[in-house]
Amino acid sequence: MNANTAPKPIIAVVGLSNRPDRPSYDVSAYMQHHGYRIVAVNPMYAGMQILGEYCYANLQDAAAALAGNGQKIGIVDCFRKSADIPPVVDEAIAIGATCVWMQQGIVNEAAAAKAQEAGLVVIMDRCIKIDHAMGMTHGVL
Repeated sequence: MNANTAPKPIIAVVGLSNRPDRPSYDVSAYMQHHGYRIVAVNPMYAGMQILGEYCYANLQDAAAALAGNGQKIGIVDCFRKSADIPPVVDEAIAIGATCVWMQQGIVNEAAAAKAQEAGLVVIMDRCIKIDHAMGMTHGVL
């Protein structure tokens, strides 16, 4: 299977807001428009719909629900403060994600090192929407 026919990874967006004026919403809507499945993860909105997708309280709940359908989260896209990244990385490792993507302005070197040691691709301080639009896949999109 070549890159053009490989299925697109499912993207869990940690910190996805239900407000259209928020960057997490805009970025997620863009990725959906380009054929990616978005999984909303935000305890404030758990049980609600965001961008037509059920919102989960955490990555474990999201991963368990997808596993029931034979699906798996590939990319964990983080819209959280840098200080809040370590537990997200722990969850990403626990669910077997392949990539942790920290959006622009989000850097946590210790969490990144832990994720890399666990075999995950780590992208920090970059916007998934901008990189996708520029054709920069980092081997994960």
